[in-house]
Amino acid sequence: MTTLTILPAGVTTEVEAGTPLLQALINAGQQLITKCGGKASCGACHLFVTQGRKGVSKLTPAENAKLDTLVGIGNKSRLACQVTVLGTEPVTVELLGALSG
Repeated sequence: MTTLTILPAGVTTEVEAGTPLLQALINAGQQLITKCGGKASCGACHLFVTQGRKGVSKLTPAENAKLDTLVGIGNKSRLACQVTVLGTEPVTVELLGALSG
């Protein structure tokens, strides 16, 4: 288990290793919009992993390709549908724009 902190809501939850980040966020009561069913083709679940980036899976080629097409991308950008929580260290994510409400 590892701790997942969700900003800007300030929600903290425990997540089992191997849990998809998108599912962990939904389980924590966050409402995320996904239009592609987790296939990294819509970019709607874009967020920032602000702490604990070694505690999540590595960037996949599909995720990288989609991120290259989005506006507002930074070095902390990830797609929640493509990230798995590894359980090796606490993780903090920041939901962006429409995702943060």
